[in-house]
Amino acid sequence: MPLRYAATQRLPEHILPSRFFGLLFGLSVPFWVLGMLAGGQLLPGLPVSALMAVCPVLAAGILVWRASGWQALQALLLRAADFARMRPWAWLVALATMPAVMLLSAATLILLGQPLPAPQFDLIQILLLLSLFLVAATAEELGWTAYATGALVERHGMIAAGLGIGCVAVVWHVIPLLQAGRAWDWIAWWALGTMARRVLIVWLYARGGQSVFSASLFHAMNNVSWMLFPVMGSHYDPASTAVILLMLSVLPVARVGNSRSLAGDA
Repeated sequence: MPLRYAATQRLPEHILPSRFFGLLFGLSVPFWVLGMLAGGQLLPGLPVSALMAVCPVLAAGILVWRASGWQALQALLLRAADFARMRPWAWLVALATMPAVMLLSAATLILLGQPLPAPQFDLIQILLLLSLFLVAATAEELGWTAYATGALVERHGMIAAGLGIGCVAVVWHVIPLLQAGRAWDWIAWWALGTMARRVLIVWLYARGGQSVFSASLFHAMNNVSWMLFPVMGSHYDPASTAVILLMLSVLPVARVGNSRSLAGDA
């Protein structure tokens, strides 16, 4: 089969998410140690250990290559650019959801009497951040979505897949968050929002055309949105964000339930 068609193919049925998760944590240890030794931050709120974003694609790539060889690995990597599979509405969801959540969070904080500084950003900054975060998100989603999501949805259902991947992602991020100086209550609220957001991403992937790019774009827009809230993430509030995301995640849950099908109407 010509390589140009590989991105439209399903990954082999051998996929074992538990092996992926285990390898992911093993590959991440050097990055956690590097973050501890190096200190400092790549960007505000992003410690050096955030470079572990490459680990999901490394873990998935190793497992696919060992099981099925180079052609399967190439097919996995080509999923990074499968945007042609996205349904038209999926573009809107991927691009606009997290900016809308951040605006609602800002409105909530203002109503509660918390002062916020005026936003300070420009188009060039937004494009640079989007480019940076899209690369990192793609590396993650080639693991979370391209490798693990389909198998988990078909075996355990859409909600369970989202919550399961969300739980693993939360645990995976704890050490970098602590290295970034986050308090445990901050992490707890962030964790709740992360799990709700993953349910949304799984729904978007399953019903929006099974495009890994849609998941990567949603993920990247999340990072861009909190980084610009309103000045390099200075007043980002994980509590209000989590509550809003929980309310949003009810919509796909109510519509599709714990469906085990990756096909179907949105």
